[in-house]
Amino acid sequence: MEYAIIFLPLVGSILGFLGKSLIKYFSEITTSLFVSISAVFSIILFWNGIQNNSYGNFKIFEWISSGNFVANWSINIDPLSSVMLVVVTFVSALVHIYSIGYMSHDPHKPRFMSYLSLFTFSMLVLVVSDNFLQLFFGWEGVGLCSYLLIGFWYKKESANNAAIKAFIVNRVGDFGLAIGIFLIFFYFGTINFQEVFELAPQFIEKKLVFFGFETTLITLICLFLFIGAMGKSAQFLLHTWLPDAMEGPTPVSALIHAATMVTAGVFLVVRCSPLFEYSQTALNLVTIVGMITAIFAASVALVQNDIKKIVAYSTCSQLGYMFFAAGVGAYHVAMFHLFTHAFFKALLFLGSGSVIHAFKDEQDIRNMGGVRKKLPYTYVFMLIGTLALTGFPFLSGFYSKDAIIEFAYLRNSSLGNYAATIGIFTAFLTSIYSWRLFFKTFHGPYNNLKVPINETHESPFVMLGPLLFLAIGAIFAGYFFKTTFIGHHSNEFWQSSIFFLNEIKHDPIPLWFLILTPVLVVISIPISYYYFISDTKILEEFKNTNSPLYSFLLNKWYIDELYDLLFVKSAKKIGSFFWKKGDLGFIDRFGPDGISKLIKKLSDKAGIFQTGFIYDYAFVMLIGLSILLTYLILN
Repeated sequence: MEYAIIFLPLVGSILGFLGKSLIKYFSEITTSLFVSISAVFSIILFWNGIQNNSYGNFKIFEWISSGNFVANWSINIDPLSSVMLVVVTFVSALVHIYSIGYMSHDPHKPRFMSYLSLFTFSMLVLVVSDNFLQLFFGWEGVGLCSYLLIGFWYKKESANNAAIKAFIVNRVGDFGLAIGIFLIFFYFGTINFQEVFELAPQFIEKKLVFFGFETTLITLICLFLFIGAMGKSAQFLLHTWLPDAMEGPTPVSALIHAATMVTAGVFLVVRCSPLFEYSQTALNLVTIVGMITAIFAASVALVQNDIKKIVAYSTCSQLGYMFFAAGVGAYHVAMFHLFTHAFFKALLFLGSGSVIHAFKDEQDIRNMGGVRKKLPYTYVFMLIGTLALTGFPFLSGFYSKDAIIEFAYLRNSSLGNYAATIGIFTAFLTSIYSWRLFFKTFHGPYNNLKVPINETHESPFVMLGPLLFLAIGAIFAGYFFKTTFIGHHSNEFWQSSIFFLNEIKHDPIPLWFLILTPVLVVISIPISYYYFISDTKILEEFKNTNSPLYSFLLNKWYIDELYDLLFVKSAKKIGSFFWKKGDLGFIDRFGPDGISKLIKKLSDKAGIFQTGFIYDYAFVMLIGLSILLTYLILN
């Protein structure tokens, strides 16, 4: 069963490429069926782990063996990987099925479905790895697949640019991860997780000087590993690829933002908790970056108008929550939020896809509105997703997001208190922008001038069916699994897959603190409806009087412009200099161009003797004979 979970998506991907040459819908049915079977097996495996503690490491083959260095290709099943298997395969299966309807008019469906399955396989390889090399293979695999899927509509220049941007930004993070792995191998002599984690306490006092700064080896390794996590999980400063990734088809966005790619960074930090727990400096950095990312993305989402980009920045913000949870040592809470987030975020993305489908590819929420009766099922599903995302009481997001804020408070440190405060304020901003999206999409007047309201229609069942399953998860996943994941006896579930050096105590929390976030979430609903539907003039006047602030948020804190100035333009200037002075001015001038010009001049001179008169040819022959005789005499 373990082998089937991993390799069925790969088989489906290979068979998916044969779709055009076989029966109609072959690629759609094959890829969806194989990933669905993988999802069912993952759920069975997860349940068996909870009930029977049936975990283990299944060696496929010895991958690399050189001296004392051995790296196997294995399937490592433990509580952490079993949770990730459920998240990845379940969401991926629903995205595959949804794509059958969403991509029905695309002529390249087999290629798309194949890429989706390959993406799933790469992520599965990553989460079941038992060593850093296999993890890196899956890490690069999801990077490659994201490039292929973001740029799937390659005839669009914006899609190509977005794919290249995602690829390049992730290379920055991947470089950091590679250095971290090199350091681990150089000093530990192994890259197998279990061996590295067992050796970690021996290197606590090991000091290194890095760029003039003295630091511990564990801290340096953790910082580089976290740089890798920042790139994949789109944390602040390495986040710029995430909103641009919306250029890909909507099912791709759902898969990237809910189950694969961006969750890899959180998984890496949690998997490496036996290293991070020995470096308070690294944990503090994780907390700070997570806090900044959470509030940055939430503030930017307030003013975005593209329905998919709003949800994308929401993902970025929620990932910030997960990271500062890990930073304060609540790794299990970070995983709990990753688990619940997968359901309601996939629901919101696929629900947004249903809206875009109804509006014939319109994505600007200012050109929507007034369609709640035309799209009743999508309306209900988006409502459930919005409630779960905002942390409305007793839905999934309520249990996981509030737990992050509470555990940050329970850490009882200055940084933990800052994280809790940022978490509460970000939760309020999340509720505001989420209800803005919902109300402007479904309520108020109908604002689309291109598509008459009578032409908008509900999505087919093949698209609505996956939304139903995700809605059930968005409602119940938090309630049913909170005790298992973050309860008083959660260590019995996580076992050794998560390491706690200084476990957070479940001390009593003041009632006012417990109800503060839910109260803010609830009161934001009428506030949002009033300002975004009932009286929009107030916000328009605010934008006009606070145009610098509005422009600052609309332009995403000008991070892209800063990078364009520091890196893109400077790189282009350097490249232009070497191209003009180096390639054209030197290499081409004295190389191929120079030689060709010399030969042309010589041939032109030689052509003078090609007159057609016999005495000219006789003269040339005499000259040649004279040169030959001279050469023979001298030698």
